[in-house]
Amino acid sequence: MIRRLTARPDGHRSGRLRRTLLAGLVAAAVVFPVSAAASPQVPAPAPAVLGEDASLPARYAAHLGNLAEAALMAQDAGRTGRAEKLRVMGAGGGARFLAFDGRGKGRAIEVFGDLGTADRVTVLVPGSDTTLDTYQRFRAGAVALQERLQTEHGRSAVVAWLGYDTPGTVSTTVLTADRADEAAAELGPLLSDMERLTAPDARLSLLCHSYGSVVCARTGTGPKVTDMVLFGSPGTGYDSVAGLATRARVWAGRGADDWIDGVPHIRLGGVGFGTDPVDPAFGAQPFAAGSGGHSDYLKPGTESLESLASIVLDVSPAGPGAPRPGTAATATTAATTATATATATAQIDTTATEASRAFA
Repeated sequence: MIRRLTARPDGHRSGRLRRTLLAGLVAAAVVFPVSAAASPQVPAPAPAVLGEDASLPARYAAHLGNLAEAALMAQDAGRTGRAEKLRVMGAGGGARFLAFDGRGKGRAIEVFGDLGTADRVTVLVPGSDTTLDTYQRFRAGAVALQERLQTEHGRSAVVAWLGYDTPGTVSTTVLTADRADEAAAELGPLLSDMERLTAPDARLSLLCHSYGSVVCARTGTGPKVTDMVLFGSPGTGYDSVAGLATRARVWAGRGADDWIDGVPHIRLGGVGFGTDPVDPAFGAQPFAAGSGGHSDYLKPGTESLESLASIVLDVSPAGPGAPRPGTAATATTAATTATATATATAQIDTTATEASRAFA
């Protein structure tokens, strides 16, 4: 059973929540701008510019070259940590980037699989604290999803979309939709590009993690986007699915150990994101997200990854609380079913024997 977390603030509790939020905002407003100012920008070349009619191989080659140049510039500037991370991103020369920008926190749109022939395409939208410096964590989730999809459907591709400046987990920006509105203006055109770059029969799924769900909720989607999945979501800023700018099926799930379960689902003066997406009142279709934490949804072997893959492949995922294949609950259910079947068969045999004797 899913806990309903939609807050109905009143009296003392409402006042306490307001005071807590305001105190946090004041502290963050003082501390974090100072911290950000103390961090110098990472030097990098301007992003490669290509025409709209550029082929996928041409795009991949141009952006991979830009990444290599950014790594050299970071190294020359003494930013050895960033330089090493960029070298890892481009290692082997086989990475496929639809876009890359090494300046500042950085942006990257990486493709896993053959985008030109895939008929199941997933766009993965990350949440807070995702930058080029933390990119490998985001990339690992995209790789795990693509590998899982490939076991059942060869014509699949995953697009890891770090196409916006994500907010910090502990910051003022993570509490409002301002950064999400900016991101939606970037994600919308990418989805339009997907309609042109992918196969005519391709289905697109948007997988939106944490603050990424706020981004997706504000993004207009075209007819190819069949599913929007919100997981580990703090809310969307809308009261229900009806407010989202999409005709896609909307799904929502949360791991049992996800800390975001404790976030108050309120919205006060533009702060907070309101209704909990896993609340039935929101109207999203629930899926089993397992027992993991906030960063575990795309880990190999997890129930959440199985559910996400099922949605992408248009196979109905298990609902919350349903037993997973291979678990004790499933084995018990199977054993009970087998026993019932054997009993019914024996009863049929007995009835048939008695009937034959009656007419002998």
